[in-house]
Amino acid sequence: MTLETHGSHDAPASAASSSSLRIDELAGLLARNTQRDGIWPTAIPGLSVIRFSAPSEEIAHALHQPAVCIIAQGAKRVMLRDEVYGYDASRFLVFSVDLPISAQITEATREAPYLCFRLDLDPQAISQLLLQAGHAASSRAPAERGLYLSRVTEPMVDAAIRLMKLLDAPDEAAHLAPLAVQELHFRLLRSEQGARLASIAQSDSHAHRIARVIAWLKAHFSQPLDLEALARSAHMSTSSLHFHFRNVTSMSPLQYQKLLRLQEARRLLAAETTEVADAGYRVGYESPSQFSREYSRLFGLPPSRDAQRLRMQLSAPAPAPAPAPALAAA
Repeated sequence: MTLETHGSHDAPASAASSSSLRIDELAGLLARNTQRDGIWPTAIPGLSVIRFSAPSEEIAHALHQPAVCIIAQGAKRVMLRDEVYGYDASRFLVFSVDLPISAQITEATREAPYLCFRLDLDPQAISQLLLQAGHAASSRAPAERGLYLSRVTEPMVDAAIRLMKLLDAPDEAAHLAPLAVQELHFRLLRSEQGARLASIAQSDSHAHRIARVIAWLKAHFSQPLDLEALARSAHMSTSSLHFHFRNVTSMSPLQYQKLLRLQEARRLLAAETTEVADAGYRVGYESPSQFSREYSRLFGLPPSRDAQRLRMQLSAPAPAPAPAPALAAA
């Protein structure tokens, strides 16, 4: 397994101290807007507040949509197949495409819970921002990984704080939240790895074509995969599709489809009274034994036992809310 790190010069002490104070302020705002553990959507479209009061006992699996995640307190690791991305308040994480990942919170306590700001990214809005800036696309550039870490900057934290503060002013939020979101998009594009995000939004780039392929796989994951037809629809050769798809996702289209199928099957088994064989069939498996084998390999338990455990967790009473930490000074 590999850990992605970024070698870069340290910021001046005064700048680092200022950034730390702003992160503390962001943590206070996140804590104030959620008193219980979980992932909580807010009144501002696309903005969620995440809080957990203990490290994860188990690995969570999910299809993560394009988003930027800024941790204000605690730490987490995200796994994309055999790649591990560990991050905390010093670095933010960007998903530029939908990716099937697993994750664990590694640092959190009741007194200092894990607190994370998450904003869903709008590729169309980013594309419009690039167009306004006159940013030219490079269709020959190789596609890069659709998940990356980058250093947190004070302007980015400032924009996140302004967006969070608008939750207390709903009348103003309707007019000002889109501007704060646009600023965050701008700060991401200006960050040290902003070119990765730009490539996804640039029409006719390899990365943009792979994003369209991913969208098709999401909508049709239960159907048999015709790679040649998929490559033609993306105006790519089959070999080019494989190369750039693996660059973006770390896996082949077939492996990506399998993870989508297994994650959806798990959702069906946990949320519905679905039989194991029926769940496998509904997501595209023709062989119950193959479905059970691949499910067990990914989630660590056979489908029936895992479904029973998940349903027990869902029916368990919610824990009492943790005491909120003191708010940082505004």
